[in-house]
Amino acid sequence: MILLAAGGTGGHLFPAEALGVELIRRGFRVRLVTDERALRYSGLFSKDMIDVVSSETARGRNPFQVAYAGLTLAAGTLSAYSLIKRLKPVAVVGFGGYPTLPPLVAAKFAGVPGIIHDANAVLGRANRFLSSRVRAIATSLPGVLDRDPALSGKTTTVGTPMRPAVLAAAAVPYAAPEANGPLRLLVVGGSQGARIMADIVPGAIERLEPALWGRLILTQQVRDEDMNRVRAVYDKLKINAELAPFFTDLPARLASNHLVVSRSGAGTVAELAAIGRPSILVPLPGSIDQDQFANAGVLAKVDGAIRIPQTEFTSDRLASEISALAAEPARLTAMAAAAKGAGGSMPPSGWPIWWSRSRAFSTRHSGRAARRTDPESRDSGFARVASAPE
Repeated sequence: MILLAAGGTGGHLFPAEALGVELIRRGFRVRLVTDERALRYSGLFSKDMIDVVSSETARGRNPFQVAYAGLTLAAGTLSAYSLIKRLKPVAVVGFGGYPTLPPLVAAKFAGVPGIIHDANAVLGRANRFLSSRVRAIATSLPGVLDRDPALSGKTTTVGTPMRPAVLAAAAVPYAAPEANGPLRLLVVGGSQGARIMADIVPGAIERLEPALWGRLILTQQVRDEDMNRVRAVYDKLKINAELAPFFTDLPARLASNHLVVSRSGAGTVAELAAIGRPSILVPLPGSIDQDQFANAGVLAKVDGAIRIPQTEFTSDRLASEISALAAEPARLTAMAAAAKGAGGSMPPSGWPIWWSRSRAFSTRHSGRAARRTDPESRDSGFARVASAPE
């Protein structure tokens, strides 16, 4: 049994799902520890494979909010400890987000080896707290912890595990729009949508040359509360638009579009890089570590994306960028090629090889795991790992 832990958004859940698929293929049983948000996702984890524990994000410095978050996380840790004692996993693997704190802290108390993975260009707050309490750290991108000698020794750059749907989409070559042909534009705002896209994108479409309106095939993620006002603009302009609060087939949609406008969460950036699609990225502002700004920079610095800070993200600016790119198909092709592979994606089949080299697990755990693996994974999975100090 391998216990996977992840926050309840796609950027955390999808890498956990990718690893879960590979572990099951190799003969392991897996379960997911998360929060209630994950229950709405369809994928590997059915409801009977999910354990929900209490968790809370520590927001701001209000002492009452901090105290409430602390008590909630403590309750979640006690629940996770009981779960670990009952399930007896050989390892707990966390993918970021506050819901990973209870199971990984509980694993530390229970003597179960822990690993964390961070797909961001900077370590997230939950993973930063856990970093000194786990056996090994995996990052999607190089250099994340190079300046911290206490952690760099147990850190390995392994990429972001990709779901089968992403790997399939990555095999689809990019085809730039033809002159005067359809221009496919995908607008997404993260796993919960983003109001800023509903505020800015319709105005940008209005500002395009009318000749582009007829070419445009627009797919946009829109929150329910914004749906009517956004649809009204596109109906007025007679834009061919598909609007929905959430797309379950996002990898295929990334592959089928010419240009993507999006936030720059770690999962989104990794999938854009795996599939190789040009993008306009608008980092979510306000986070302490500015992780989305750094994530967008990974693609922007190789000219695979255009990064626009939210303070500069206006309808005029977006219309200008879309118009310029629509007029330069060769530039779109170059951006797609530059993005391909730049974000640290990897097939999840490579993960067990890293585990075996990371010395992350103790002999007593690896022996139990080896008996549950198939012959393919005996040499590259948990079977050969040795003990390691934390």
